[in-house]
Amino acid sequence: MAEIGNYRWRILALLFFATTINYIDRQVIGILAPVLQTEIGWNEIDYSRIVMAFQIAYAIGMASTGYFLDRFGTRIGFVVAIVVWSLAGIGHALARSVAGFALARFVLGIGEAANFPACLKTVSEWFPQKERALATGIFNSGSNIGAILAPLTVPFIATQYGWQWAFIITGAMGFIWLIFWWRMYTKPELHPVLSQGELAYIQSGNQAAASPVRWGQLLAFRQTWALCLMRFITDPVWWFFLFWVPKFLYAQYGLQLQALSLPLIVLFLVADAGSISGGWLSSFWLKRGRSLNFARRNTLLVCALLAMPVALAAQMPSAAGAVALVALAAAAYQGWSANIFTIVTDLYPKNAVASMSGLAGMSGAIGGTLFSSLIGYVLESTGNYALIFGGAGFIFISAWLLLRTMLPSLQIIKNK
Repeated sequence: MAEIGNYRWRILALLFFATTINYIDRQVIGILAPVLQTEIGWNEIDYSRIVMAFQIAYAIGMASTGYFLDRFGTRIGFVVAIVVWSLAGIGHALARSVAGFALARFVLGIGEAANFPACLKTVSEWFPQKERALATGIFNSGSNIGAILAPLTVPFIATQYGWQWAFIITGAMGFIWLIFWWRMYTKPELHPVLSQGELAYIQSGNQAAASPVRWGQLLAFRQTWALCLMRFITDPVWWFFLFWVPKFLYAQYGLQLQALSLPLIVLFLVADAGSISGGWLSSFWLKRGRSLNFARRNTLLVCALLAMPVALAAQMPSAAGAVALVALAAAAYQGWSANIFTIVTDLYPKNAVASMSGLAGMSGAIGGTLFSSLIGYVLESTGNYALIFGGAGFIFISAWLLLRTMLPSLQIIKNK
């Protein structure tokens, strides 16, 4: 591959680090939740509303950032997004009430919503189809690295300097990333460093760029409804893992702030492997001559089956057993999401990728918001996580069956 060049992998590294920072910033509140719940005095319903504020804003952000990115490009779009979410992350340090945290989470959600549409659009521009699932799996693994780094750093910062500094320090990291992004990124055809050989390789099999599309056009396709439904019913599981697992381990097994670090690191390391493995498996089948339909669909089936044992997590007698089942399901989700993300780049022309990603992401955020509200009321009334984990265990196989019904084959949408 030396004669082709490898600059596209440097661009992918930028996407990986952006996603890592994105997840560090959003994960801080989940790790500090047991401490803040005591210090600020919120209950389960209050916490669910704080989480919902992020998810509602995330849905709103998805509704606008996709079209914005397709219209103005990822170079400018990413700059605006990361400035907004970094300032919002720092702004959590000023909050002293449920309303204050909800406001900070809302602004954070608006900014962070741009990350995945921007990353997917960049992958569609910088990678040929046969490498996209792997590239998506790699940048998507940054979500787990961020979720690993957060429990490594946040408890230490909070215990040494106070919880406010945990938000300030993590929020400031985005500004460092901006320096590298501005210096290194532009479109492949305009890049001064990219070789002609690598440019030709990147563009092999890719559709030519066109003007951005509107949601009204996207909603005319069955593929759009199917992918939005997949995100609506499966994304809430990941939101649950991010924002409630630390509270679950504290409530059920008595793990304090410092003791949460190792279980969360293990959980997200396994999830990271799932993201890369899910992308690799799908790309492996494509490179072996299997059809796009076979590669994506069967990888999703493997992931759906691996998620099922998490239904028993709340019945495990030890924290280690519960973490093992949640970690396996988190890996399954990440492999699943890497392929759902990639299917967008498979089926839609480049001028629609960010808009479609935003529309699907909005659907996932709406599902997460509704599920978060339900979790808050279930936990406040019963204090029992069994029902929630039970639903999480079987939702993926249900989603897979729905996808087979709605899209018997993955048909590419022609550019217009």
